[in-house]
Amino acid sequence: MAKPLPRILIVLHQETSSPGRVGQMLTRRGYVLDIRRPRYGDPLPETLRDHAGAVVFGGPMSANDEDDFVRREIDWLAVPLAEQKPYLGICLGAQMLVRQLGGTVGPNPHGLVEIGYYPLCPTEAGKALMAWPTEVYQWHREGFDLPCGCTLLAEGESFPNQAFQVGPAAYGIQFHPELTLAMLHRWTTRGAERFELPGAQGRPHHFEGRALYDAQTRLWLERFLDLWLDPARHAGSSAIGSRPQSLPSVAAE
Repeated sequence: MAKPLPRILIVLHQETSSPGRVGQMLTRRGYVLDIRRPRYGDPLPETLRDHAGAVVFGGPMSANDEDDFVRREIDWLAVPLAEQKPYLGICLGAQMLVRQLGGTVGPNPHGLVEIGYYPLCPTEAGKALMAWPTEVYQWHREGFDLPCGCTLLAEGESFPNQAFQVGPAAYGIQFHPELTLAMLHRWTTRGAERFELPGAQGRPHHFEGRALYDAQTRLWLERFLDLWLDPARHAGSSAIGSRPQSLPSVAAE
């Protein structure tokens, strides 16, 4: 009997949400995507014993909301943390992880948002981890503090905490490496009213930024996923010990 393919738990927050590039890259690596939408009644597993890892994506809601599904997801994050299974929280998924760890999530004190491409600066710990894109795509109104026991990996200007690690295999990132071109068209069309918010970039800047920085993001994500899902690393160390390599400055497409 053929060995079943490994599964990755994918948590989405809207009916039309997609795991985007993250899902595409995981599928190419031979993983089956177990897609669940707790907002619409899908349960979350009591254990990740039958999963290779979990990714919780973003959404329009806040990690501070009192909706039952938001509280359930935050509480559920104790499972990957206790089992030390690979966990990746993207935007809302990172903010939920912060809440699970006892940290706070909230708006920029000056009312600024990040919607578009913004500079990313890796910390010394982040540089030791791997090479990072110089600018990344953002779409959020809230950020988070750094809970006790976490390692800050990358910083930004308006929202200082952009990427962090806790334990051997759990990561939270504020930016959106999963973004595909189709998603960019959809987000910038349906969310056009947000371009008027303080700090947001106009729609043309989103496409200009993609032309300049998307190749970096794509290569970063390829390398990150390989390291994130490496079981040998989880057994030996809480840090990714790969030699950083430079990323291209312009897109290949």
